[in-house]
Amino acid sequence: MSIRLTGMSSGLDTDSMVRELVSAYSTKLETYNKQKTKLEWKQEKWKDMNTKVYGFYSGSLSSLRMASSFSAKKNVTVSDSTKAKISAGNGAANGTQTVEIKKLAKAAYLTGGKVDTSLLEKDATTSTTLAELGVSADGQMKFRIGDPDDHDTLPTEKFVEFKSTDKLSDVIDRIKEQTGLSASFDKSTQRIIIHSESGAKNDFTLTGADEDSTEELEQLGLISTAQKQVGSDSEIVVNGATFKSDSNSLTVAGITIDALGVTDGAMTINVSTDTDGIYDMIKSFVGDYNSLINEMTKGYNADAAKDYEPLTDDQKSEMSDTEVEKWENKIKDSLFRRDEQLSSIISTLTGAMAQGVVIDGKTYHLSDFGIDGLGITYSAENEQNAYHIAGDKDDKLTADKADKLREMINTNPELVQKFFNKVASNVYDSLHTKMTSTTLRSAYTVYNDKEMNNEMKELKSKISDWETKVSKYEESWYKKFSKMETALSKIQSQTQSLASLLGSGN
Repeated sequence: MSIRLTGMSSGLDTDSMVRELVSAYSTKLETYNKQKTKLEWKQEKWKDMNTKVYGFYSGSLSSLRMASSFSAKKNVTVSDSTKAKISAGNGAANGTQTVEIKKLAKAAYLTGGKVDTSLLEKDATTSTTLAELGVSADGQMKFRIGDPDDHDTLPTEKFVEFKSTDKLSDVIDRIKEQTGLSASFDKSTQRIIIHSESGAKNDFTLTGADEDSTEELEQLGLISTAQKQVGSDSEIVVNGATFKSDSNSLTVAGITIDALGVTDGAMTINVSTDTDGIYDMIKSFVGDYNSLINEMTKGYNADAAKDYEPLTDDQKSEMSDTEVEKWENKIKDSLFRRDEQLSSIISTLTGAMAQGVVIDGKTYHLSDFGIDGLGITYSAENEQNAYHIAGDKDDKLTADKADKLREMINTNPELVQKFFNKVASNVYDSLHTKMTSTTLRSAYTVYNDKEMNNEMKELKSKISDWETKVSKYEESWYKKFSKMETALSKIQSQTQSLASLLGSGN
């Protein structure tokens, strides 16, 4: 960085004079920098708003438009919760039903006898070889997998080779890979354990492929001393109809039964509409909408800040941090004032919410379900687009009104479901269209981000150009003043020389 020594001969404040001379250029540069700052603030404000809009779009809106959101709202009780866990979903009818669990599905388990470690003289591990356990020859295991009582389907045969040089881990891995069964070595009990998934079709038997193999497998405790649990199906009776399954979970007509134990006769289950669950889901949706639309309305109606501009560094240095923050917030709060893009989104949301829904030839609106606005006269400031639920105990403005929504859920839950599915779909589809990518905006964006990015590029280019202009203009004036100083310095030098000569002549 060069250091300028100015005004040495003239005594002039050259820096101040140069600043004054280039002030018009500097003011233009300052104007562009302020525009850039305001645009940056506006981009941040739009990004934040877009995040909230997309959150509403992909959150409560996306969920509420699905019929399954309502179908899952069922209350289910069972007379013996220790025997079964019951849940109701799509298609489950309200009312009382019976369930009897006669059998539980079981996995086939083969728990081997303790391996012979007499030659090893210590406990075996997965690294122990078969030879160390007394297996002196190679052989094959023969697995027959299938339901032994199913005479129409032949069991599947799988053969697994073993060698005396194999480690226990090799044999276990080979069983799993070649049969699909689970296998492990329990070090604490010194036993090999093999098991299947639950169900009769997954039952299995294990033998040696020949007489020699059988003898070797006895050394490993897999034959003779092994204990076997047979794989079996569950047997569950629902409303008199018997169902068999290879698992303990059964879904019939929208009701899912997770069997936990065998019952002594039939249990009673009762399915009813979860009024509170549906009410709370709708209330949450209305609350999310209100939060979003109120913030948009407040931004659109914000006070003007025409006499406020972003501060320069010099201006900030003369103010406290609190004063700077207050000044800047005044500008930031006004950035959405009368914004056409924001107005368009507000219209999209309010229009979609107010749209009628036709169900079975009749048109319904939110007001038919006890959900309505209060109008400009009775609404709080900037909340004229919000909705209120009549009878909502958390809303002091409508808490004393009849709870029509809850009554509708109790008397006609199907109508409530269809209506709110469609309302949510209307708003969702409208926002989806609004967030479609164009030449001005990106996908899933409600404002013209591309246009603003281009505007920012243009501003940065102008700022760069004007920084160059200011720099060159300053340099030009400094050169002129430098020449003047040089000339004055020569004159002063000549004057001093002449004075010296005249003085010497006396």
